[in-house]
Amino acid sequence: MSVSDWVRLALVDPSDQTRDSLRDALLGLDTLWLEAECARYEFFPDVVRQARPDIALVVMDSNPQAALSLIQQLSQEFPHMGILAASSRTDGPFILQTLRSGAKEFLTLPVALDELVAALQRVRQQLAPVENNGQPLAPSSQIIAVIGSRGGIGCTSIGINLGVALAQNPNHNVVFVDLDLALGDADVTLDLIPSYTLADVALSVERLDMTLLRRSLVRHSTGLSLLPHPVQLEDAAAIQEEQISRVLGLLRAAFTHVIVDLSKGYRPTDLAALRHADVILLVTQLELTALRNAVRLLLSLQSFEGLDQRVRVILNRVGADHQEITVKKAEETLGRPVFWQIPNDAKAMLASRNLGVPLLQHAPRSKVWQSIQDLAKALCGEPVPPEAAAVKKTRKGFSLFS
Repeated sequence: MSVSDWVRLALVDPSDQTRDSLRDALLGLDTLWLEAECARYEFFPDVVRQARPDIALVVMDSNPQAALSLIQQLSQEFPHMGILAASSRTDGPFILQTLRSGAKEFLTLPVALDELVAALQRVRQQLAPVENNGQPLAPSSQIIAVIGSRGGIGCTSIGINLGVALAQNPNHNVVFVDLDLALGDADVTLDLIPSYTLADVALSVERLDMTLLRRSLVRHSTGLSLLPHPVQLEDAAAIQEEQISRVLGLLRAAFTHVIVDLSKGYRPTDLAALRHADVILLVTQLELTALRNAVRLLLSLQSFEGLDQRVRVILNRVGADHQEITVKKAEETLGRPVFWQIPNDAKAMLASRNLGVPLLQHAPRSKVWQSIQDLAKALCGEPVPPEAAAVKKTRKGFSLFS
């Protein structure tokens, strides 16, 4: 499911009975994310300011005049948000007054499911940004899968620091998912002690809402959120492919960037993540075994429709001692260009991992951190100098272009 299929909605209704009924109907829609709900008209503007939903649904029967005032306030303060009104009243003047106050659609209670879906689709089409050619733009959101051509090649370190780099943009909301279900160590890398794990989310995905999802994440001081691997191995074994697909779909609706660190076992859960990914970062090194495995992975990905075109090859630790394989030779072996070269800085990277702090906090001036920052910009389509993606060799060794 693509991000363009999703819509985020906030609901206000002082009546417990109708609010519960609407909540059940909304949670049954696969393409809708219930971002927030509120039982007081006067509190709802603050809820909207915090949640920033695509659509607000205002149930009017508890106090029609207060609801009309609320709709008018919302339409003025949030002109780009769609407003749906719902009421059991069906008289023409009242419906007209509601629409004139700023509601995009008027629904009659009790709402039929097909009418609700149709109204949501109409409002979403009205709100969709349009390109010059008249085609709707999908909201900016990416799932980035990180895979390695062997163990210890640096996938977790690259993924974590890439997430931190992306999170420094105030317009970004970034989560890191540790899908190495048995031996993941993202929580250790960030020195975080989570209360909940991926198992808690995946095994309760059918009744998952925004409150539970946010409670299941642990947030780092850099702004990066983390969904860590299960603590117990038996919990890891219980997580199924369908659950991972559902979790990633929900995370895509709530975050601008979802970074998924895969295991080296390439289980069905890993393949599910690859199918959802917009970009697949294949991390390898200028070393024979790593390159051979990278070729095997590329051949395997070609058997899945569309995955091969999403792969971006990342060379890690470029410039390490005794590297006899050149970048050109690696590209010939892989049969595709290298997308990014990350310079070798074993001292900064190892110390960062051992201390449990990302490079931003441990070595903000290091070449490896600068390279990962530029990689984040490139993945977002932002301009970076052409030489930023490369590491060049000098007589004294390797260094970044400056």
